[in-house]
Amino acid sequence: MSNRVKRILCFGDSNTWGYNGVTGKRLPWGVRWTSLLQQKMGIENFHIIEEGLCGRTTVFEDPLRKGRRGTELLPVLLETHAPLDAIIIMLGTNDCKTIFGASAEVIGKGILCLLDQIREYAPKAKVLLISPIYLGEKVWQEGYDTEYSKASIEVSKNLEIVYEKIASERNIGFMKASSYVSCCEEDQQHLDETGHAKFAEAVYEKLKFGCFFKKS
Repeated sequence: MSNRVKRILCFGDSNTWGYNGVTGKRLPWGVRWTSLLQQKMGIENFHIIEEGLCGRTTVFEDPLRKGRRGTELLPVLLETHAPLDAIIIMLGTNDCKTIFGASAEVIGKGILCLLDQIREYAPKAKVLLISPIYLGEKVWQEGYDTEYSKASIEVSKNLEIVYEKIASERNIGFMKASSYVSCCEEDQQHLDETGHAKFAEAVYEKLKFGCFFKKS
């Protein structure tokens, strides 16, 4: 059996990038959930690849921020980081913005497009689809992020229902981020340091004990 280090790509938005909702800056290595996951999995056997980007969507082109469409970049990353053993996808929050007017079902179609790309470019990789945390109840108000509306909050809550169905149909792993963590009070959409720590532990448990990587 090969002793090759297993490579896990984490593809997401600002909550994967490590945006600090309290300071507006990036959380450092050792605090971001992806880096904590690396520490938990061990550098000898696993390589966690961080590919988070603030504002990233599934399929929507944001006229206010270029290069945010997930389907535009994912194939490039799948080839760049090949071979990949597993891919973690956590996207959908930015798709809830009013400018896109998308329902949870439409956002789910965006997820399907990403999964189709994985099937084409990394067919042997295991996939863990994560529905993102809910938007905070005040996110649409002045002083927070007015790119969202009240309706955006409900859409964000409905994503987990759609994603779970997709995961079941595609026979891939699934977990709800909202079952473990929530957005920080300060900006109503991002994880704080404590949230990153809790989320890293939850993802670790899923990867290690959810039959993603069985012990030989």
